Amino acid sequence: MTVAARMNDLGTESAFEVLAKARALEAQGKEIIHLEIGEPDFDTPRHIVEAGMKAISDGFTHYGPTAGLPQLREAIANNSREVRGTDTDPNHVVVTPGAKPIMFYVLLALAEPGVEVIYPNPGFPIYESMIKFSGATPVPMQLLGEKDYHPDLDALAGLITDKTRLVIINSPENPCGSALTKEELETIAGLVKQHPGLYVMADEIYKDILYTGEHYSISSIPGMQERTIILDGMSKSYAMTGWRMGYGIMPEELVPHVVKLAVNSVSCAASFTQMAAVAALEGPRDEVKAMVAEFGVRRRLITDGLRSIPGLTCPEPEGAFYAFPSIKDTGLTSAQFEERAMSEAGVALLSGSAFGEYGEGYVRLSYANSQENIKKAISQLDAFVRSI
Repeated sequence: MTVAARMNDLGTESAFEVLAKARALEAQGKEIIHLEIGEPDFDTPRHIVEAGMKAISDGFTHYGPTAGLPQLREAIANNSREVRGTDTDPNHVVVTPGAKPIMFYVLLALAEPGVEVIYPNPGFPIYESMIKFSGATPVPMQLLGEKDYHPDLDALAGLITDKTRLVIINSPENPCGSALTKEELETIAGLVKQHPGLYVMADEIYKDILYTGEHYSISSIPGMQERTIILDGMSKSYAMTGWRMGYGIMPEELVPHVVKLAVNSVSCAASFTQMAAVAALEGPRDEVKAMVAEFGVRRRLITDGLRSIPGLTCPEPEGAFYAFPSIKDTGLTSAQFEERAMSEAGVALLSGSAFGEYGEGYVRLSYANSQENIKKAISQLDAFVRSI
Protein backbone atom coordinates (compact mmCIF):
# COMPACT_ATOMS: atom_id res chain seq x y z
CA MET A 1 0.00 0.00 0.00
CA THR A 2 1.22 3.49 -0.84
CA VAL A 3 0.37 5.90 1.95
CA ALA A 4 0.57 9.67 1.95
CA ALA A 5 4.02 11.09 2.63
CA ARG A 6 2.68 13.12 5.53
CA MET A 7 2.23 9.91 7.52
CA ASN A 8 6.01 9.84 7.90
CA ASP A 9 5.74 12.99 10.01
CA LEU A 10 3.51 11.39 12.63
CA GLY A 11 5.22 10.01 15.70
CA THR A 12 3.76 7.96 18.51
CA GLU A 13 3.72 7.59 22.29
CA SER A 14 6.36 5.11 23.37
CA ALA A 15 4.52 4.48 26.65
CA PHE A 16 2.07 2.25 24.84
CA GLU A 17 4.86 0.42 23.02
CA VAL A 18 6.71 -0.23 26.28
CA LEU A 19 3.45 -1.36 27.89
CA ALA A 20 2.96 -3.88 25.08
CA LYS A 21 6.50 -5.25 25.62
CA ALA A 22 5.88 -5.47 29.36
CA ARG A 23 2.62 -7.35 28.82
CA ALA A 24 4.41 -9.80 26.53
CA LEU A 25 7.01 -10.50 29.24
CA GLU A 26 4.25 -10.90 31.82
CA ALA A 27 2.57 -13.43 29.55
CA GLN A 28 5.82 -15.42 29.72
CA GLY A 29 5.66 -15.40 33.51
CA LYS A 30 8.03 -12.48 34.26
CA GLU A 31 6.94 -10.02 36.95
CA ILE A 32 7.03 -6.40 35.75
CA ILE A 33 6.47 -3.26 37.83
CA HIS A 34 4.69 -0.69 35.66
CA LEU A 35 6.13 2.81 35.94
CA GLU A 36 5.72 3.64 32.25
CA ILE A 37 2.09 4.69 31.87
CA GLY A 38 0.94 8.20 32.78
CA GLU A 39 -2.41 7.24 34.22
CA PRO A 40 -3.73 7.67 37.77
CA ASP A 41 -4.06 4.28 39.46
CA PHE A 42 -7.23 5.43 41.22
CA ASP A 43 -10.82 4.72 40.28
CA THR A 44 -13.02 7.53 38.99
CA PRO A 45 -14.84 9.03 42.02
CA ARG A 46 -18.15 7.30 42.60
CA HIS A 47 -20.39 10.35 42.22
CA ILE A 48 -18.95 10.89 38.72
CA VAL A 49 -19.54 7.25 37.75
CA GLU A 50 -23.12 7.46 39.03
CA ALA A 51 -23.71 10.67 37.06
CA GLY A 52 -22.49 8.93 33.90
CA MET A 53 -24.77 5.94 34.48
CA LYS A 54 -27.73 8.21 35.24
CA ALA A 55 -27.06 10.15 32.04
CA ILE A 56 -27.28 6.93 30.04
CA SER A 57 -30.55 6.04 31.75
CA ASP A 58 -31.84 9.57 31.13
CA GLY A 59 -31.24 9.26 27.39
CA PHE A 60 -27.96 11.12 26.94
CA THR A 61 -27.00 8.60 24.25
CA HIS A 62 -27.53 10.72 21.13
CA TYR A 63 -25.56 13.31 19.21
CA GLY A 64 -24.93 16.58 20.96
CA PRO A 65 -23.64 19.95 19.73
CA THR A 66 -20.14 19.65 18.27
CA ALA A 67 -18.74 22.29 20.63
CA GLY A 68 -20.17 20.45 23.63
CA LEU A 69 -23.34 20.34 25.71
CA PRO A 70 -24.28 23.82 27.00
CA GLN A 71 -24.31 22.63 30.63
CA LEU A 72 -20.75 21.32 30.35
CA ARG A 73 -19.42 24.40 28.57
CA GLU A 74 -20.93 26.48 31.37
CA ALA A 75 -19.40 24.24 34.04
CA ILE A 76 -15.98 24.49 32.38
CA ALA A 77 -16.25 28.28 32.17
CA ASN A 78 -17.23 28.49 35.85
CA ASN A 79 -14.36 26.20 36.84
CA SER A 80 -11.90 28.26 34.82
CA ARG A 81 -13.06 31.46 36.48
CA GLU A 82 -12.47 29.84 39.86
CA VAL A 83 -9.14 28.15 39.08
CA ARG A 84 -7.58 30.67 36.68
CA GLY A 85 -9.29 33.89 37.71
CA THR A 86 -10.23 34.64 34.11
CA ASP A 87 -13.56 35.92 32.82
CA THR A 88 -14.23 32.82 30.72
CA ASP A 89 -17.20 32.83 28.35
CA PRO A 90 -18.81 29.40 27.70
CA ASN A 91 -18.84 30.27 23.99
CA HIS A 92 -15.03 30.12 24.03
CA VAL A 93 -15.10 26.47 25.17
CA VAL A 94 -14.89 23.48 22.82
CA VAL A 95 -15.34 19.96 24.23
CA THR A 96 -13.60 16.99 22.60
CA PRO A 97 -13.19 13.24 23.21
CA GLY A 98 -9.91 13.57 25.11
CA ALA A 99 -7.57 16.56 25.12
CA LYS A 100 -5.38 15.52 22.18
CA PRO A 101 -7.93 16.66 19.56
CA ILE A 102 -7.64 20.22 20.91
CA MET A 103 -3.89 20.03 20.35
CA PHE A 104 -4.37 18.66 16.84
CA TYR A 105 -7.15 21.04 15.81
CA VAL A 106 -5.36 24.14 17.06
CA LEU A 107 -2.19 23.19 15.19
CA LEU A 108 -4.11 22.37 12.02
CA ALA A 109 -5.93 25.69 12.29
CA LEU A 110 -2.89 27.86 13.01
CA ALA A 111 0.22 26.06 11.74
CA GLU A 112 1.25 25.46 8.12
CA PRO A 113 4.39 25.30 5.96
CA GLY A 114 6.53 28.37 6.56
CA VAL A 115 5.30 28.73 10.15
CA GLU A 116 7.34 27.91 13.26
CA VAL A 117 5.98 26.48 16.51
CA ILE A 118 8.01 26.52 19.73
CA TYR A 119 7.47 23.61 22.11
CA PRO A 120 9.09 22.27 25.32
CA ASN A 121 11.78 19.62 24.93
CA PRO A 122 11.92 17.20 26.70
CA GLY A 123 8.17 17.32 26.33
CA PHE A 124 5.05 15.37 25.49
CA PRO A 125 6.04 13.69 22.19
CA ILE A 126 2.75 14.43 20.45
CA TYR A 127 3.61 18.16 20.34
CA GLU A 128 6.46 17.64 17.89
CA SER A 129 4.55 14.93 16.01
CA MET A 130 1.54 17.13 15.36
CA ILE A 131 3.61 20.21 14.54
CA LYS A 132 5.37 18.25 11.81
CA PHE A 133 2.09 16.81 10.55
CA SER A 134 0.68 20.33 10.19
CA GLY A 135 3.59 21.17 7.89
CA ALA A 136 5.08 23.69 10.30
CA THR A 137 8.63 23.70 11.62
CA PRO A 138 9.05 22.50 15.23
CA VAL A 139 11.42 24.67 17.29
CA PRO A 140 12.46 23.01 20.58
CA MET A 141 12.64 25.06 23.78
CA GLN A 142 15.10 23.15 25.94
CA LEU A 143 14.21 22.40 29.54
CA LEU A 144 17.47 22.36 31.47
CA GLY A 145 18.40 19.62 33.92
CA GLU A 146 20.62 22.06 35.81
CA LYS A 147 17.60 24.36 36.27
CA ASP A 148 15.33 21.53 37.53
CA TYR A 149 13.80 21.34 34.04
CA HIS A 150 12.86 24.98 33.69
CA PRO A 151 13.61 26.82 30.42
CA ASP A 152 16.18 29.51 29.80
CA LEU A 153 13.83 32.37 28.96
CA ASP A 154 16.62 34.47 27.49
CA ALA A 155 17.14 31.63 25.03
CA LEU A 156 13.37 31.54 24.36
CA ALA A 157 13.48 35.19 23.34
CA GLY A 158 16.05 34.25 20.72
CA LEU A 159 13.86 31.45 19.35
CA ILE A 160 10.94 33.74 18.50
CA THR A 161 11.04 35.03 14.91
CA ASP A 162 8.58 36.68 12.55
CA LYS A 163 7.64 33.13 11.48
CA THR A 164 6.63 32.01 14.99
CA ARG A 165 2.87 31.64 15.31
CA LEU A 166 2.50 29.53 18.45
CA VAL A 167 4.42 28.84 21.65
CA ILE A 168 3.41 25.65 23.51
CA ILE A 169 3.91 25.50 27.26
CA ASN A 170 3.04 22.67 29.62
CA SER A 171 2.84 23.25 33.37
CA PRO A 172 3.05 21.07 35.39
CA GLU A 173 5.15 19.33 32.78
CA ASN A 174 5.25 15.85 31.32
CA PRO A 175 7.80 14.19 31.51
CA CYS A 176 9.84 16.34 33.90
CA GLY A 177 7.37 17.24 36.66
CA SER A 178 8.46 20.89 36.64
CA ALA A 179 5.99 23.76 37.02
CA LEU A 180 6.49 27.24 35.60
CA THR A 181 6.52 30.01 38.19
CA LYS A 182 4.36 33.11 38.04
CA GLU A 183 7.45 35.15 37.21
CA GLU A 184 8.42 32.81 34.36
CA LEU A 185 4.92 32.95 32.91
CA GLU A 186 4.94 36.75 33.11
CA THR A 187 8.23 36.81 31.23
CA ILE A 188 6.83 34.47 28.54
CA ALA A 189 3.71 36.65 28.29
CA GLY A 190 5.87 39.74 27.86
CA LEU A 191 7.74 38.11 24.99
CA VAL A 192 4.53 36.98 23.30
CA LYS A 193 2.92 40.41 23.53
CA GLN A 194 5.85 41.91 21.65
CA HIS A 195 4.84 39.95 18.54
CA PRO A 196 1.43 40.54 16.90
CA GLY A 197 -0.21 37.33 15.76
CA LEU A 198 1.71 35.16 18.23
CA TYR A 199 -0.34 32.84 20.47
CA VAL A 200 0.29 30.50 23.38
CA MET A 201 -1.16 27.02 23.76
CA ALA A 202 -1.03 26.28 27.48
CA ASP A 203 -1.35 22.58 28.26
CA GLU A 204 -2.72 22.61 31.82
CA ILE A 205 -3.92 19.01 32.01
CA TYR A 206 -1.96 18.48 35.28
CA LYS A 207 -2.99 21.79 36.88
CA ASP A 208 -4.67 20.11 39.88
CA ILE A 209 -1.65 17.94 40.67
CA LEU A 210 0.67 20.45 42.34
CA TYR A 211 2.57 19.89 45.57
CA THR A 212 3.32 23.46 46.63
CA GLY A 213 1.40 26.64 45.94
CA GLU A 214 -1.52 27.07 43.58
CA HIS A 215 -1.88 26.82 39.83
CA TYR A 216 -1.14 30.02 37.93
CA SER A 217 -2.27 30.28 34.33
CA ILE A 218 -0.68 32.50 31.70
CA SER A 219 -4.21 33.30 30.55
CA SER A 220 -4.77 35.30 33.75
CA ILE A 221 -2.05 37.81 32.86
CA PRO A 222 -3.52 41.06 31.47
CA GLY A 223 -3.65 40.95 27.70
CA MET A 224 -3.08 37.20 27.48
CA GLN A 225 -6.57 35.69 27.64
CA GLU A 226 -7.15 36.68 24.02
CA ARG A 227 -3.72 35.28 23.10
CA THR A 228 -4.04 31.92 24.91
CA ILE A 229 -5.53 28.55 24.03
CA ILE A 230 -6.01 26.46 27.17
CA LEU A 231 -5.77 22.69 26.72
CA ASP A 232 -7.28 20.75 29.62
CA GLY A 233 -9.43 17.75 30.42
CA MET A 234 -10.72 15.35 33.03
CA SER A 235 -8.28 12.44 32.66
CA LYS A 236 -5.61 13.31 35.22
CA SER A 237 -7.48 15.36 37.83
CA TYR A 238 -10.43 13.00 38.15
CA ALA A 239 -8.88 9.66 37.12
CA MET A 240 -11.07 9.64 34.00
CA THR A 241 -8.59 8.54 31.34
CA GLY A 242 -10.95 6.01 29.78
CA TRP A 243 -13.87 8.44 29.65
CA ARG A 244 -12.07 10.45 26.94
CA MET A 245 -13.14 13.91 28.01
CA GLY A 246 -11.08 16.97 27.12
CA TYR A 247 -11.67 20.59 26.27
CA GLY A 248 -10.09 23.78 25.02
CA ILE A 249 -10.70 27.40 25.99
CA MET A 250 -9.70 29.73 23.19
CA PRO A 251 -10.16 33.14 21.57
CA GLU A 252 -13.61 33.52 20.04
CA GLU A 253 -12.33 33.85 16.47
CA LEU A 254 -10.62 30.44 16.68
CA VAL A 255 -13.70 28.55 17.93
CA PRO A 256 -15.50 28.10 14.56
CA HIS A 257 -12.34 26.72 12.95
CA VAL A 258 -11.78 24.20 15.73
CA VAL A 259 -15.48 23.24 15.65
CA LYS A 260 -15.25 22.74 11.87
CA LEU A 261 -12.32 20.36 12.33
CA ALA A 262 -14.27 18.49 15.01
CA VAL A 263 -17.30 18.17 12.71
CA ASN A 264 -15.07 16.64 10.08
CA SER A 265 -13.44 14.15 12.43
CA VAL A 266 -15.39 13.17 15.56
CA SER A 267 -18.79 14.94 15.21
CA CYS A 268 -19.02 15.38 19.00
CA ALA A 269 -17.97 13.92 22.32
CA ALA A 270 -20.26 11.33 23.92
CA SER A 271 -23.13 13.06 25.70
CA PHE A 272 -23.20 10.83 28.79
CA THR A 273 -19.48 11.34 29.43
CA GLN A 274 -20.08 15.08 29.22
CA MET A 275 -22.72 14.82 31.94
CA ALA A 276 -20.23 12.89 34.06
CA ALA A 277 -17.76 15.73 33.51
CA VAL A 278 -20.35 18.23 34.76
CA ALA A 279 -20.62 16.18 37.95
CA ALA A 280 -16.84 16.15 38.26
CA LEU A 281 -16.49 19.91 37.93
CA GLU A 282 -19.45 20.80 40.12
CA GLY A 283 -19.19 18.02 42.72
CA PRO A 284 -17.05 17.42 45.82
CA ARG A 285 -13.27 17.40 45.44
CA ASP A 286 -12.39 15.30 48.49
CA GLU A 287 -11.21 12.34 46.43
CA VAL A 288 -9.16 14.57 44.13
CA LYS A 289 -7.40 16.10 47.15
CA ALA A 290 -6.80 12.64 48.65
CA MET A 291 -5.31 11.41 45.36
CA VAL A 292 -2.95 14.39 45.12
CA ALA A 293 -1.93 13.91 48.77
CA GLU A 294 -1.06 10.27 48.05
CA PHE A 295 0.91 11.31 44.97
CA GLY A 296 2.80 13.69 47.23
CA VAL A 297 3.86 10.82 49.50
CA ARG A 298 4.95 8.77 46.50
CA ARG A 299 6.83 11.73 45.07
CA ARG A 300 9.07 11.91 48.10
CA LEU A 301 9.43 8.11 48.15
CA ILE A 302 10.55 7.83 44.54
CA THR A 303 12.76 10.94 44.62
CA ASP A 304 14.62 9.81 47.74
CA GLY A 305 14.89 6.31 46.32
CA LEU A 306 16.30 7.41 42.97
CA ARG A 307 18.79 9.74 44.67
CA SER A 308 20.08 6.78 46.70
CA ILE A 309 21.06 4.88 43.55
CA PRO A 310 24.67 5.52 42.44
CA GLY A 311 24.91 7.32 39.12
CA LEU A 312 21.39 8.78 39.24
CA THR A 313 20.42 12.36 40.07
CA CYS A 314 16.83 13.55 40.34
CA PRO A 315 15.20 16.90 41.12
CA GLU A 316 12.03 16.71 43.19
CA PRO A 317 8.97 16.99 40.92
CA GLU A 318 6.87 20.11 41.47
CA GLY A 319 3.71 18.71 39.90
CA ALA A 320 2.19 15.87 37.83
CA PHE A 321 3.29 12.32 38.79
CA TYR A 322 6.57 11.81 36.98
CA ALA A 323 10.20 11.65 38.08
CA PHE A 324 12.83 12.36 35.42
CA PRO A 325 16.25 11.31 36.73
CA SER A 326 19.52 11.73 34.89
CA ILE A 327 21.19 8.40 34.12
CA LYS A 328 24.19 9.92 32.32
CA ASP A 329 26.69 8.64 34.88
CA THR A 330 25.66 5.03 34.31
CA GLY A 331 27.29 5.01 30.88
CA LEU A 332 24.07 3.80 29.23
CA THR A 333 21.96 5.61 26.68
CA SER A 334 18.36 6.29 27.61
CA ALA A 335 17.13 3.54 25.27
CA GLN A 336 19.63 1.04 26.71
CA PHE A 337 18.58 1.90 30.25
CA GLU A 338 14.90 1.47 29.34
CA GLU A 339 15.48 -1.92 27.73
CA ARG A 340 17.75 -3.30 30.44
CA ALA A 341 15.63 -1.95 33.30
CA MET A 342 12.75 -4.04 32.02
CA SER A 343 14.67 -7.18 31.09
CA GLU A 344 17.08 -7.23 34.04
CA ALA A 345 15.30 -5.30 36.82
CA GLY A 346 11.69 -6.03 35.91
CA VAL A 347 10.82 -2.33 35.87
CA ALA A 348 9.00 -0.74 32.92
CA LEU A 349 9.98 2.91 32.47
CA LEU A 350 10.48 5.24 29.50
CA SER A 351 13.58 6.44 27.71
CA GLY A 352 14.03 10.19 27.99
CA SER A 353 14.85 10.32 24.29
CA ALA A 354 11.21 9.40 23.60
CA PHE A 355 10.40 12.94 24.77
CA GLY A 356 12.74 14.70 22.37
CA GLU A 357 16.41 15.21 21.61
CA TYR A 358 17.07 16.94 24.93
CA GLY A 359 15.68 13.96 26.83
CA GLU A 360 18.71 11.84 26.02
CA GLY A 361 20.54 10.90 29.21
CA TYR A 362 17.33 10.76 31.26
CA VAL A 363 14.44 8.35 31.88
CA ARG A 364 10.87 8.92 33.00
CA LEU A 365 9.21 7.00 35.82
CA SER A 366 5.53 7.41 36.58
CA TYR A 367 4.75 7.11 40.28
CA ALA A 368 1.10 6.39 39.56
CA ASN A 369 1.61 3.06 41.30
CA SER A 370 1.44 1.86 44.90
CA GLN A 371 4.02 2.77 47.53
CA GLU A 372 4.83 -0.92 47.85
CA ASN A 373 5.57 -1.27 44.13
CA ILE A 374 7.61 1.94 44.07
CA LYS A 375 9.81 0.67 46.92
CA LYS A 376 10.22 -2.66 45.16
CA ALA A 377 11.08 -0.93 41.87
CA ILE A 378 13.71 1.24 43.55
CA SER A 379 15.30 -1.81 45.16
CA GLN A 380 15.45 -3.68 41.86
CA LEU A 381 16.76 -0.65 39.95
CA ASP A 382 19.41 -0.12 42.62
CA ALA A 383 20.65 -3.69 42.24
CA PHE A 384 20.60 -3.37 38.44
CA VAL A 385 22.56 -0.09 38.35
CA ARG A 386 25.14 -1.35 40.85
CA SER A 387 25.65 -4.42 38.66
CA ILE A 388 26.74 -2.25 35.71
